[in-house]
Amino acid sequence: MSFLVLIAEDEPEIASILQGYLEREGLRTVTAINGQVALDLHRALPPDLVILDVKMPRVDGYEVLAELRRRGDTPVIMVTALSEDLDKLQALRIGADDYIVKPFNPLEVVARVKAVLRRTRSTEGQTLLRLGGLELDLTAHMAVVTTEGKRNRLDLTLTEFRILAHMMRAPTRAFTRGELIDACLPEGDTLERTIDSHASNIRRKLQAAGAGGFMEGVRGVGYRLGPAV
Repeated sequence: MSFLVLIAEDEPEIASILQGYLEREGLRTVTAINGQVALDLHRALPPDLVILDVKMPRVDGYEVLAELRRRGDTPVIMVTALSEDLDKLQALRIGADDYIVKPFNPLEVVARVKAVLRRTRSTEGQTLLRLGGLELDLTAHMAVVTTEGKRNRLDLTLTEFRILAHMMRAPTRAFTRGELIDACLPEGDTLERTIDSHASNIRRKLQAAGAGGFMEGVRGVGYRLGPAV
């Protein structure tokens, strides 16, 4: 079955153009005329990727993006007439996977959609995640850092392993504390400072294994992965 793309765009002409180009490439599409409909469709379907306009009625694109990130890792490409760097940074900070400014070439949007799908789907079904010298075996729940030819095993708790694995699936993203709570500690009510405690332990263990700086704090946001070991 082909991938399903949710087009959240309040201008029918633009939505129709995107539908036509995407479906010509074998992708299935569904459209939402406002942010609330987009959120409802995302929960009901869910889609494989969302193309999301910033200036949406009822619930704006940034709010929709923030809610999608609380729910999980559905890839999101923001499309907007706003071209200021601060707007792009805002979208990327919240968790957008890509950003396209209007007016755009529909062929470019199609190319971006395919690229994001390839990138985000590349780790699905894998039992081994690698980033630089860090390796996570998802089946054995084992983490190893290789540095200077030496393999050092990380003694991670289950929650610490979940957090690191979640971040390694999207290594270029900055994750908020709320996102990490929803994805890695879904069992009950968890305070954001609990994530800080887990992150501190992960960073300490990475440092001891020779991978200091691999996990970084992002001021006012949360955490991201640093330079590869």
